[in-house]
Amino acid sequence: MYELIVMGVALGLFVVLLRLKLKIGLSMILAACVLELLLGVSPFGLWGEFAQEWRDKPLSQTTGYLFVTLAAMLTFVNILGLAMKETGVSGKLTEALLVLFKSRRGAMVGIPMLMGLLPTPGGIMLSAPMVRDLADSIGVTRSRSAAINFFFRHQWEMVWPLFPSIPLIQGMLGISAIALIKHNIVISICGITGGIIFLLLSGIPPKKEQQDKAKWLHSLHVFIQAFWPIGLVAGLHAALNINPAIGILISITLFMLVYRIPLTRCGHLCRQGFEIDLILLILGALLFKLNLQAADSISAVVQFFADIHMPGMILLFVLPMLVAALTGLTMPTVAITFPLLMPYIVTGAGVDIGMQTLAFSGLLCGLYLTPVHLCLSLSASYFEAPLGRIILLLIGPIACIAVGGILAAKLL
Repeated sequence: MYELIVMGVALGLFVVLLRLKLKIGLSMILAACVLELLLGVSPFGLWGEFAQEWRDKPLSQTTGYLFVTLAAMLTFVNILGLAMKETGVSGKLTEALLVLFKSRRGAMVGIPMLMGLLPTPGGIMLSAPMVRDLADSIGVTRSRSAAINFFFRHQWEMVWPLFPSIPLIQGMLGISAIALIKHNIVISICGITGGIIFLLLSGIPPKKEQQDKAKWLHSLHVFIQAFWPIGLVAGLHAALNINPAIGILISITLFMLVYRIPLTRCGHLCRQGFEIDLILLILGALLFKLNLQAADSISAVVQFFADIHMPGMILLFVLPMLVAALTGLTMPTVAITFPLLMPYIVTGAGVDIGMQTLAFSGLLCGLYLTPVHLCLSLSASYFEAPLGRIILLLIGPIACIAVGGILAAKLL
């Protein structure tokens, strides 16, 4: 119980500091430090956990690796966005997207969903520059555009096999990907429907575009000119497993060569693209997670719920939701909670995949509401929008995901 209270205090402090207009990166660092103090994690204990990661985990899952790659990727994304503005590409892209998607709402949703097919930490920043420029040009508030980019970017997570949680659950339950997706698609459909109702039906000025085939083809050409750097990153990652940070660096280099940006301007763009608060945000979020690991707090919270004998249906939803809110990560939440939930999912009658869907919907609800989730914090920082306002806009769509999970558990 103590660990649960401490985590609540740390997250509450984070929100209060944001309300006091402290920068988001510094707020996250301070919240992580308070968590460390209250959990009694010493510097030696933190270092021991850090060292153990390097010994026991693959390199790509260690805190140091994640910090370096995420910081590099987000900085490079900023530089790429500035380079696209420098060359006028991003300005042309807005009009092209409106023509290609035939509506403002379609364009706002299509970009993050397209980029969401690439499952990478902090990948929300791949679509953020395009969504922000488009939203600014058509008069959508920064809070709403941040919520749209964040929410729709994550609507593949429950059904897209490239997300590691899907094969992990398959292995745990011994079921096919098709069987899992057939059930989880319910929460995806409910989530998209909720997103349309609560995020798109208001706050976006409608405008019908009259277009002909020639205009559409020209817009497609403009879109390809602007999208190829991001598409190259996705292609390198999918085909050659090249880290997205390296992929974006390759894209930036090629982009600057293609558009012949002078070296002096390249240096200026690089300096302008480096934002220390974004780096502090990443560091704070990773320290938060490392402190929880060092104090073994997640296990303590899980044990607390087991000790109070919480009813099965409620436990299936609440436990993944809480762990996801505390860690801000999908796969670790699955790895921590699903083994404990197995008695409710796998019974004498076989695998009840609907119960798995209920658990996954709880995970998503926690993941979409917590500032520990790096994508949400990054959205608030990049779109320069209040975090509380973004979360308020997300409550409706997230409630629809919860309803989808309940329906799957009851009907499937």
